[in-house]
Amino acid sequence: MAKADKDEGGWGKLIRDVVVIVLLVLGIHSCVAKPFYIPSDSMMPGLRNGDRLVVSKYPYGWSYASVSFHLAPKMAGRLFGKLPARGDIVVLEHPVTRVDYIKRVIGLPGDTIELKGGALFINGKPVKREVQPMLSIPVDANLPGPDSSLGRFIVKDAAGKEVLELPIVRETLPGGATFDTIDMGPGYQTDDYGPIKIPADHLFLMGDNRDGSADSRVSVQQKGLGGPVPFDAIAGRAEIISFSTDGTAIWYNPVSWFEALRPGRAGTNLRPEHDKGAK
Repeated sequence: MAKADKDEGGWGKLIRDVVVIVLLVLGIHSCVAKPFYIPSDSMMPGLRNGDRLVVSKYPYGWSYASVSFHLAPKMAGRLFGKLPARGDIVVLEHPVTRVDYIKRVIGLPGDTIELKGGALFINGKPVKREVQPMLSIPVDANLPGPDSSLGRFIVKDAAGKEVLELPIVRETLPGGATFDTIDMGPGYQTDDYGPIKIPADHLFLMGDNRDGSADSRVSVQQKGLGGPVPFDAIAGRAEIISFSTDGTAIWYNPVSWFEALRPGRAGTNLRPEHDKGAK
């Protein structure tokens, strides 16, 4: 009898330990930080398909979207809520499908957003745009990503290797946040939009790959966000790239895990730079 009691105690302790560990992981994921995988090219050039990020959960307070694995029922309200800044990269739950998206905050509550021929206007004023030199990025198994619109920019470099030669435009938002975008030229559906005034407690989100992003400019039927997004849908802020892989890793070959790492990506800070002279 004593042995049976001991065995039951052992199993009971194991179950309790497993439950505690699961709750601890869920708590950290939901309240502090969680990993995030970039599955597309919508945030190119800064974020690439295959990047792994650390997303902090506390900068904007907590809502139903903060709870990992979409376990919480949707409800209004945010604990210790603080609006993002223009230029922040945020992870959110799609307001309808509850699928995770990652986009950049472009407009805040009360802002009027408009695009004309691909040029962004905020509150009637054009956002500063500066054309940059073409950006060359090596093509690999993860890049371009699935369903990407960037395939037409693949060329061969002097060594005969395939690279993406991307047209880059640097934007500077009101407040000074500055970052690079891809502008593939005229003729895209998302080049002209609005004007639209952002309602209270909503945000206007866009991808940096401006002509290849299903964001606030795109209808839900086309897998977009269908307009400004409720602040409560924001789950956290993208902080840093932890590591990035080129898509060649084989799960049963640990050596390939290291060979697939992209050099120079780990440790990249995802907070936007700021132009101190901008207003």
